[in-house]
Amino acid sequence: MPPPSRSPICSGADEMRVVLIGFGPFPGAPFNPSAVLVQALARRRRPALADVACTTHVLATTYAAVDRDLPKLFASKPDIVLMFGVAGRRRHLCVETRARNALSVLYPDASGHRPPRGAIARGGPRALRGAAPFANLLGAVRPSGFPARSSRDAGRYLCNYAYWRALERARGTTPLVQFVHIPQVRFMPRRRRSRPAPLAFPPLLAAAEMLLIALIAASRR
Repeated sequence: MPPPSRSPICSGADEMRVVLIGFGPFPGAPFNPSAVLVQALARRRRPALADVACTTHVLATTYAAVDRDLPKLFASKPDIVLMFGVAGRRRHLCVETRARNALSVLYPDASGHRPPRGAIARGGPRALRGAAPFANLLGAVRPSGFPARSSRDAGRYLCNYAYWRALERARGTTPLVQFVHIPQVRFMPRRRRSRPAPLAFPPLLAAAEMLLIALIAASRR
């Protein structure tokens, strides 16, 4: 696991510790915008982030990387763990409310590995619910103009798996863990019309910043 990146901008004396996690490429997604998003989010300059220490980490999209890296990231005792992953078929930023006890045995991870069974925890609950104030997060994102909604289905792939493992470690509200699915976005201005038009990165970044600030406020209550 490469050392996490610590933002020199989001820092202060009496700081809150935030871990921002994205993912690398995987079969069917040679470019993953979540990796760019967490790096850009850590560089944001806002008074609301003045006393926040942001650490970023891009997970390889493999089950082994989640199992290896998440314990090390949690060992730093963060106050917030905010995870982003791409869902190419979605057209909204999706605030995931729960992780399902489910795995896909059909789709391999980036290393070619397929889980041997369809459940994360044998005999475990059907789902683990997050503790974040989901309605508040969606309300905070609305001024960005980026389409957003809540979701009860984080899928059966690595995003859901990482969310489950993070919620397992959170033990309630410490740290406050949230997973957010994002759609594919464009980084350059449109040169021609396409249907449907790709969503743009700048409003996604603004929405992610608003969501992070709302999570920080919730963690301090």
